[in-house]
Amino acid sequence: MNDEQLLRYSRHILLDELGVDGQQRLLDAHVLIMGAGGLGCPAALYLASAGVGTITVADHDVVDLTNLQRQIAHDMTTVGLPKVESVQRRVRLINPDVKLLPLPEKLAGQPLLDAVAAADVVLDCSDRFATRHEVNRACVALGKPLVSGAAVRLDGQLSVFDVRRADSPCYACLYPDTTDFEEDRCATLGVFAPLVGIIGTMQAAEVIKLLVGFGEPLTGRLLTLDARSMAVMTLAIKRQPDCAVCGGRHALAGAAGAATDA
Repeated sequence: MNDEQLLRYSRHILLDELGVDGQQRLLDAHVLIMGAGGLGCPAALYLASAGVGTITVADHDVVDLTNLQRQIAHDMTTVGLPKVESVQRRVRLINPDVKLLPLPEKLAGQPLLDAVAAADVVLDCSDRFATRHEVNRACVALGKPLVSGAAVRLDGQLSVFDVRRADSPCYACLYPDTTDFEEDRCATLGVFAPLVGIIGTMQAAEVIKLLVGFGEPLTGRLLTLDARSMAVMTLAIKRQPDCAVCGGRHALAGAAGAATDA
């Protein structure tokens, strides 16, 4: 790190849990964010502020006026632009150290696998179960930790699925992709603006913990938040041995278990 970076990240460096070595890990890291909406915006801004060196953001949508109620990386000057371009502009203003790679497309298939393979940690900030399941399958196949967040109305949830740990469930252990879930989307149900900021920021915190290797990530636990009362609950999630996605991954977990400090 140069002198300017030592000053910029000095409040991190003062923390015993990070220090110079931890901050350097962030600078060397690559994170993939799926979605540049209510969750992806605060996650991207905090990860960029924290000095995560490379951030890929994938989203095929454009900014519209209804987004500005909660998607804090966008503003009136970027309405009509691709969301990933809007996030890229904001990140440039916050931290020129960060390389933000915009992917203005709906990632699926081989392009999704390629993007996941290039990342150290993946954030699921999408709003569709089909996308969540495809991202989860890619993370399981490639042994990448997944930080998953969701928010609708006044209810939020957050968990970490890290198949490098033998005891970790995957997203499909919690929500099997054979189950017919009804899509709960803020476009039709509404969402409390600060709630997505809270969950997205917590996703960023979990990513930093995984990249640096301190604390106890939410692996195997589901955090839920009721913004009506600010009641927080943490529920244990067990790995399902017969899970169609991760049930046969013993060899993968054993081979990658030593890399849990990313």
